[in-house]
Amino acid sequence: MGRTRTYQWEDPEILAEAAGSMAGLDFLRAMQQGRLPGPPISATVDMTVDEVEPGRVVFSLTPGEEHYNPIGSVHGGIFATLLDSAAGCAVQSTLPQGMAYTSLDLTVKFLRRITVDTGTVRAVGTVVSGSRRTALAQAQLFDATDRLLAHATSSCMIFPVPAPQA
Repeated sequence: MGRTRTYQWEDPEILAEAAGSMAGLDFLRAMQQGRLPGPPISATVDMTVDEVEPGRVVFSLTPGEEHYNPIGSVHGGIFATLLDSAAGCAVQSTLPQGMAYTSLDLTVKFLRRITVDTGTVRAVGTVVSGSRRTALAQAQLFDATDRLLAHATSSCMIFPVPAPQA
């Protein structure tokens, strides 16, 4: 028997416009509190932003079969998506209004297998170092018993938000 999953998302342009007009911390808190919609990727993989502080952001996800690879465990791309989101948003939480970031690289180390039996996992992203042009962040993926499942580092480029097109 086949399985289905249906989900919806808001227009991503709403977030893009808001991101340029708010400090990073305020932007992330507005998303967390539901004053702004989540990005489409959050609906696609069913992850949520749970905590937002300056230089630290936590995402969570409850693994489902829809996250599985062909060998019956959560696909590494799901790990990477959570870790990249947590690390990048940790950087974003430190940015003033008018500044943005993009990931330059992501290095992931997978330490344990994740299945539906693992239960909810959380990715904790923190800024390691920041300057005017670049930032280094890390993210760690934990299960409910605080076992480390994966670790990532990310370099991010920081740049001014482009002016809106007229």
